[in-house]
Amino acid sequence: MKTQPLITVIIPVYNASKHISQCLESVMSQSYNRLQIICIDDNSTDSSLDILYSYAKKDSRITVLTKENEGVSIARNWGLAEAKGEYILFVDSDDWIEKSTCEIAVKRAIEGDYDVVMWSYIRERNGEQRLKKIFEEDIAFKTQSQVRNKLHRRMVGILDSELARPEDADALCTVWGKLYHSKIIKEHNIKFYDIRKIGTYEDGLFNLDFFYYAKNALFLDQYLYHYRRTNKASITNAYNSRMKTQWLRLFRILEEYISKNQLDESYRQALRNRIALSIIPLGINVVSSEEKTMSQITEIKQIITDNMYVDAIRSLNMRYFPIHWKLFFGFAKNRNALGIYLLLLGIQKIRGK
Repeated sequence: MKTQPLITVIIPVYNASKHISQCLESVMSQSYNRLQIICIDDNSTDSSLDILYSYAKKDSRITVLTKENEGVSIARNWGLAEAKGEYILFVDSDDWIEKSTCEIAVKRAIEGDYDVVMWSYIRERNGEQRLKKIFEEDIAFKTQSQVRNKLHRRMVGILDSELARPEDADALCTVWGKLYHSKIIKEHNIKFYDIRKIGTYEDGLFNLDFFYYAKNALFLDQYLYHYRRTNKASITNAYNSRMKTQWLRLFRILEEYISKNQLDESYRQALRNRIALSIIPLGINVVSSEEKTMSQITEIKQIITDNMYVDAIRSLNMRYFPIHWKLFFGFAKNRNALGIYLLLLGIQKIRGK
């Protein structure tokens, strides 16, 4: 490689003392070493900040920023504001990357003049690994229309044969597992939406903006990122009394985005599918509450009889679903709250609750 562009690695940190050392060491030991490493501590209450400062003393490439606790979106936005790199890489503080991640990604980005390079990842949980394959082979999306048709719409939701694995609906939507060209982010002032307002899916909204402007993209069928599921799963499974309200706001944002940009019907159907599929995590959230069984069943009934969810379920093409999801959404279509409740208990048990 004739020139070595600077890569800015942005790492938001909150109470990550157990894993931040492994994360930082995986970044610091990259075979590609022209890095700016920005760590943003979101007012951790454990020893995370002390650990960050100790690493910053060892490696001049590390910058430590501290802020009030405002969530991962605001932390990442601050990292973007301080980024000097031609390329941007996001890493979560309890994850880690392969030693060659930066070298492989930036080499391919430069060779093909790609706006973004993506790759598969490994899910890590209690010492067990599961490979998460996003596409079956290397794929070059060489034109903006290919990016729009194959990637951009998927940030809203999945369609047709993609529904065969609804549990992987958002596997492509994470901001980690990608190397972004910073020029698009800067030129279009792309930022993360405040997670406190939408509850989740800040990554998807960021990518929705980025892939709208990307002229090309490259997917590498390589496992270059390690996603540690244990801690995140516990956070995700914690009961959130505001989830339904937050997601209604998220759906409105997506609806307004589709209308504003005059996107075609496939986007609207993808959004309806997202709304329908959201019944699963919404339901899991309900059964994670401390309410009595009948109150939980009543709340599930309120969700599946809401007009927005009724319309979404009605338009859902269940042809590609595996049998257990056909059963679940069959119950939803028939407004069988008890059936959904029992299935959700099973899902909850499988997830290790």
